[in-house]
Amino acid sequence: MRYLVVIFSLVLFACNEKPKSKSLSADDIVNKSIAISGGEKFGNSKIEFDFRDKHYLAKRSKGNFILTRAFKIDEDSVFDILSNEGFERFINADFIKLPDSTKVKYTASVNSVHYFSVLPYGLNDGAVNKKLLRGVTVKGQPYYKINVTFNEDGGGEDFEDVFIYWINKNTFKVDYLAYSYNEDDGKGLRFRESYNERTTNGLRFVDYNNYKPKDNTIVLSNLDQLFETDSLILLSKIELENISVDLINN
Repeated sequence: MRYLVVIFSLVLFACNEKPKSKSLSADDIVNKSIAISGGEKFGNSKIEFDFRDKHYLAKRSKGNFILTRAFKIDEDSVFDILSNEGFERFINADFIKLPDSTKVKYTASVNSVHYFSVLPYGLNDGAVNKKLLRGVTVKGQPYYKINVTFNEDGGGEDFEDVFIYWINKNTFKVDYLAYSYNEDDGKGLRFRESYNERTTNGLRFVDYNNYKPKDNTIVLSNLDQLFETDSLILLSKIELENISVDLINN
């Protein structure tokens, strides 16, 4: 009889024990973040906005894309186009043949603004590698911490850059990001704090406070600690204006 009581107790304990929640992978977290921000609507849309003194337009549909920027240099109108076919520049509607080194520079410049404008969309591209780091708390909020690197094949001119994304465990929104860069004019680190969240036609957009550390010897993954102690320098603000979104029905 005593053995029956023990067995019954064990069965009762097993029935009452709550099932352990499944741990989320880096892919799971990023997928949820993309979905909460607009999901595949980004991939079938026409987005326009102004950033500083330039006008940007992005059209994405069925894996094809056209990313443009338009601005003035003195009295000349400059129109840059980056698409699946490559980069082209027009000045006053005339095609301008550029050296390869210049095309690479302008390609990176156009792509960078469009890339940041729709984050976290794009983090599932084929050249992206994601790794889940140890979770942290920033300003009292819990965060998943995702390390992102890029393959050389398909990773673009800046494939050696490293990114870290802080994704809120409660909302699955990207509240902070940081990255390292290595360019011809130097290397450095940046930390961005999102603000001014708004939704346009189902797509989430944010602006950023753009910070840098006092020196570049800091480890990229430790920038959140410097932010917590107000030890970063506010370098600039990344603000998108006059955003408009048209969704494309395939």
